[in-house]
Amino acid sequence: MGAASKVFFHIILRLFQVICSAIVLGLTARFLALVSQAGVSADGRIIYAIVTASISILFADFFVFPSRIKYAYLACPMDAILFVMWIVVFGLLTSRTGSAMCNASWYWNYWGYYWGEWWRVPDLTVSDRGYGGCASWRAVLAFSFLAAIAFLVSAFLEAVAVYRLVFRKNAPVTTSDVSAPIPMSPAAPVGHQTA
Repeated sequence: MGAASKVFFHIILRLFQVICSAIVLGLTARFLALVSQAGVSADGRIIYAIVTASISILFADFFVFPSRIKYAYLACPMDAILFVMWIVVFGLLTSRTGSAMCNASWYWNYWGYYWGEWWRVPDLTVSDRGYGGCASWRAVLAFSFLAAIAFLVSAFLEAVAVYRLVFRKNAPVTTSDVSAPIPMSPAAPVGHQTA
């Protein structure tokens, strides 16, 4: 892979991280605003998702520029940390609904109730508010998982790049590394090796 394609892939990967984080941040922040309007306390898991998404956006924005690729040794550990944080976000949010997803009691009593603004309706029936934000909930789960995978791939690629850089600097110089041929001893005849 050439240098230009590596830089292009790096930029695309960082932009994907920003997009995934921004989607999770936008949806969870909107939900947090609705919960605030209702005057109830926010779930700590939602706040953790917002904090993780905010840190991820700041970090990925900083390292998206090709001029900062030389600082990959700094980005690699942070990418690994953000991968773990995103996996925790995904696990915490998924544990709220489990396999029931949009049919779980937590979903209908918390996310769907406040996302659909059902708390504004005094005598609530399903026909009053038909939208509970199921697609939004699924998008938060999907993009939190995709963000985790993007940070894992980034951490792996940067670890490989740092590994190659360290071992290239510390490797002994061999004859294949030298561009000029090594002159033979003048006493040895051509075609014969000296011991």
